[in-house]
Amino acid sequence: QVQLVESGGGLVQAGGSLRLSCAASGRTFSSNVMGWFRQAPGKEREFVACINRWTLSTDYADPVKGRFTISRDNGKSTVYLQMNKVKPEDTAVYYCAAGASFPMVKNSVRSWGQGTQVTVSS
Repeated sequence: QVQLVESGGGLVQAGGSLRLSCAASGRTFSSNVMGWFRQAPGKEREFVACINRWTLSTDYADPVKGRFTISRDNGKSTVYLQMNKVKPEDTAVYYCAAGASFPMVKNSVRSWGQGTQVTVSS
């Protein structure tokens, strides 16, 4: 099992930037793919971005392409989500996810973090 702890959420103005971090511990070698999902009030949890820890291949949801960047630091077992040019519709709880399938889909996730709130004010 992999334990995931997110940090970096908060309140940001539209057009601003925020960086989320996700520290992984435990059986991290079993999770080649790390990613981010988000869930807004009253909506389903949706995919945001993912990265293969070894090939560095990345995948993004259309609404965040060109604005968000996912990266990893294998030495620290940490994955980051750099969020630029944020919009009010990016407001959600952001969850870190670990799995073995690329690209990542919700049903393939093996471990979830507890979530971190991101609020974008207009």
